[in-house]
Amino acid sequence: MPFPLHRPRRLRQNPAWRALMRETRVGREHLVYPMFVQAGGARQEIASMPGQFRWPVNELVEEARRLHDRGLAALLLFGLPESKDDQGSGAWAENGIVQAATRALKRALPDLQIITDVCLCEYTRHGHCGVLRPAPGGVEVLNDPTLELLARTAVSHAQAGADMVAPSDMMDGRVAALRRALDARGFQQTPILAYAAKFATAFYGPFREAAESAPQTGDRSGYQMDMGNRREALHEMQLDFDEGADILMVKPALPCLDILADARRRFDIPLAAYQVSGEYAMIKAAARAGWLDEARVVRETLLAIRRAGADMVLSYFTPDLLPDK
Repeated sequence: MPFPLHRPRRLRQNPAWRALMRETRVGREHLVYPMFVQAGGARQEIASMPGQFRWPVNELVEEARRLHDRGLAALLLFGLPESKDDQGSGAWAENGIVQAATRALKRALPDLQIITDVCLCEYTRHGHCGVLRPAPGGVEVLNDPTLELLARTAVSHAQAGADMVAPSDMMDGRVAALRRALDARGFQQTPILAYAAKFATAFYGPFREAAESAPQTGDRSGYQMDMGNRREALHEMQLDFDEGADILMVKPALPCLDILADARRRFDIPLAAYQVSGEYAMIKAAARAGWLDEARVVRETLLAIRRAGADMVLSYFTPDLLPDK
């Protein structure tokens, strides 16, 4: 039998051919940088996320300026308020930390796109994503009363200048509630990036330290998705799509590449994936131990997320992918 006519190695034999044939790329235009802003004080490095910080507003603006000068197009903003209460009222306060940071960023960098996380967990004393009531064996997060508070939060962010809002709470019906509230206040052009398939996972551990948002009792498995459920993820994404989401997100990214690929086949709107704090921390820890090449692993994991179907990736490694000035 003659040797096969096709020799795929022909197009791998030098860097120029490999670059020309590459199907998937990761560029600065695909990346969003999650950042944490705090009320006052000096910047604080997050122990479980080396190289990531809680920023006071003025330092946040200067760091964003440096990154914007290197090509950063968008960031996702999380807030740490001065005080918390049972309802999370700091989430929608006119002078709340995210609102203040958004106004400062838009004054300094009007072209930088500001996406704001819409949730209550960072603002509640109990650390849950909604209104609580006692329940047998613990507490229950009330879905419908929470929707009004999330809608108020989204409107307050839009009023402060947010370019996009991103509900991460996983309450049923939240996209529709936000869309109605935004439209009623004149923000018809404000897009919604929905955390559509957000799984309950240990990969969020470092984030909860960063945002000081760990639940004080119970966990979030009553509203975030079970990691074993693939079909349900598409159902959740379909609901958010039907309610008017402009972008659908899968979170976490690497453990859910199958979900992302399924969603790419189902939906024609933009898809996002969040390379979460646990993914970041694992790579950092292994690199510091000398067990892997950090730069290569970062690029390869981001390529995998893009290859599975993500149009945009939210990653703490974003600054590493921006060109030096």
